Amino acid sequence: MDIKELLIKNNYTSKEEYEKLEEKSKQISSSIEELVIGSNLITEEELGNLITKEYSIPHTSLIHKTINPETVKIIPEKIAIEKKIIAFDKSESTLKIGMTNPRDINTIEFLKKGTGYIIDPYFITETSFFEGLKLYKTSIKEELKNIIEKNEKESKDVKSEDTEALPIINITNTILEYAKTMGASDIHLEPLEERAVIRYRIDGILHDQATYSLDIHKAVVARIKILSNLKIDEHRLPQDGRFKTLVNDQEISFRVSTMPVYFGEVVVTRLLEDNAKSYNLEALGFRGGDLEKIKDSIKRTVGMILVTGPTGSGKSTTLYTILSQLNTPEVNINTVEDPIEYTMPRVNQTQVSANIGLTFANGLRSFLRQDPDIIMVGEIRDNETADIAINAAMTGHLVLSTLHTNDASGAIPRLIDMQVESFLVASTLNVVIAQRLVRKLCNTCKKEYKMDAKELSILSEQYEKKGVGKKVTNNKYYKAVGCEYCNNGYKGRIGIYEILEINDKIKELITKKESGEVIQKIAQSNGMSLMIEDGLAKASEGLTSIEEVLRVVKE
Repeated sequence: MDIKELLIKNNYTSKEEYEKLEEKSKQISSSIEELVIGSNLITEEELGNLITKEYSIPHTSLIHKTINPETVKIIPEKIAIEKKIIAFDKSESTLKIGMTNPRDINTIEFLKKGTGYIIDPYFITETSFFEGLKLYKTSIKEELKNIIEKNEKESKDVKSEDTEALPIINITNTILEYAKTMGASDIHLEPLEERAVIRYRIDGILHDQATYSLDIHKAVVARIKILSNLKIDEHRLPQDGRFKTLVNDQEISFRVSTMPVYFGEVVVTRLLEDNAKSYNLEALGFRGGDLEKIKDSIKRTVGMILVTGPTGSGKSTTLYTILSQLNTPEVNINTVEDPIEYTMPRVNQTQVSANIGLTFANGLRSFLRQDPDIIMVGEIRDNETADIAINAAMTGHLVLSTLHTNDASGAIPRLIDMQVESFLVASTLNVVIAQRLVRKLCNTCKKEYKMDAKELSILSEQYEKKGVGKKVTNNKYYKAVGCEYCNNGYKGRIGIYEILEINDKIKELITKKESGEVIQKIAQSNGMSLMIEDGLAKASEGLTSIEEVLRVVKE
C-alpha cells in the first residue's frame, strides 16, 4: 500500500517532505503512518478515507471502540503481533480484521484457512493496532498473579543466586512485559515483612498488581541486577543501571534504581522507549494563544526557554518535543542530561557523570566550544549552571532548560536567588512554561454532570487562593466512571499549562526585582491563564475531570 503516492497525489505533502519523514522514521524506529499523523500532515480519519477511496478498502479506528476480548483472541497473540492485525468483530461466518496492510492477500488467505471464517479486512493505523493489542490482556492483573503463583510453585528449591533458573526468568519477563502492555511508566518491586509487592505506576498513580515470596523477590532483584550490569552481591548501597529488551517486538529501555531498605532491597524500574516519540505540541495539550506563544519563542535563535514543575510533570517530554521541532540539518544541537531519557537523531547528547566531574555546569561550559546553535540543559540546579546558561543565551544561543518551581512567575525570583543579575534574566528569558500532568478521562465510560455546591465551593476557593480574579462557571463537566477498557475511568495523560511570555512590561518588573506574585498579576492582566484555568477549560471539554485538576494544582 503506497501511502507516499497517496499523500503526494492528494496534495497532503511533497516528495521532498515525505522523504524527510521516511528518513526520520528509520532513525527513530517509528512507523511512517505514526510520523505522518504526528506531524499533522493528515489525520487518522483522513488517511483512512484516502485508502478507502483509492483501494475500496474500508477503514476503522480501534481507539475507544468497544471490542469483545473473545473476538480478539480468535487470532493468537503471536500471529497478531507478527502480522500487525486485530480481530474486532464477527458474525456467524465473517470475521472483521483490522490490518495495517489490508492488501496483504497471503495473510488474508492464511487467516481464512486458520480460523474458518470469511475474512473482511479493514485498514487500521499502527496506533490503532497497539491499542487493540492491549485487549489480549484485559484481565492482566489476574493473569500476572496466576503466572507468578505458577512459577513460585516451580521455584520452591530455587536459591536467590539462581538468576538463570527458568521460573525466575519467566517471572521477571512477565513483570516487564505486563508493565509495557498496561502502559506503566514505572515498576516498583518492594519487600515487606512477609511478602514482596509488585506495583505499576500508570498515568501517574501507583497500583498494586501482585505479591510474591521474599525469596523470589531476592532472585528477581538479582536477575534485574545482572541485566543492568550491577553488582549482585552489593546489598548495602544504592545502585543505578540500565538495560534493553524486546517487548511485543518493540525495543524498550529500562532504567533501574536499587535501594536498601529494612526488609531487603527496593527496585524501581523506569520504562523508556529507546527513541523519542513523534510528539507534537498540540498532542501535549498546548492550544490557542498559549500554543502561538510557544511557537513564536522557538522561532527565535537566541534567548532561553524554561519549563518548570515538580518531578514527573512531563518537563522532559515538553523539551524533547520542542527539540524535535528545532532539529533540522541546519543547526547544531547539544544537550547535557541526567539521565538521557530518549535518544534523538542528529542531536549530540551527553550524560552527566558526577564521579568524573562531568556536571551540568562543566558540560555546558564545554558545549560553548562545540559551535552549538541550540543547547538543552536537563536542569538548572545551582548558581554556576544558571550563570553559564544565562550567558550562553545572551551570546547567540537558544537555551532550553528546566527548573523546579510551582508556577511560571516563580522561575524568575528563583533565578535571581541563584545570583543571576536581574537585568540578565530580563534580557535573555523568552518564555516560561509551568505545567502539570492530569489523567485523561476514558471516552468509553465518562459521564456528563454539573458540579454540586461543595465542589463549586472548593474550586472557587482555589481560584481565589491562586488569584484568578474570575468566577467559576458551572457549565457541564465530566466525571470518571470506570470500565474494562480503562484504569478507574482514566486512560492516558495530558498537560495543563500556564505560559509566561516575557514582554517589555514583564522585563521592567524583572529588572526591578519584583516578586513572583506581582509578575503573575501583571501577566494575568496581559492575558496569561493560570494552570487551574487551563485545567478547568480541559475539564469542560471532557478531556479530564475537575477532581484531577484539583489533585495536581490544589494548595
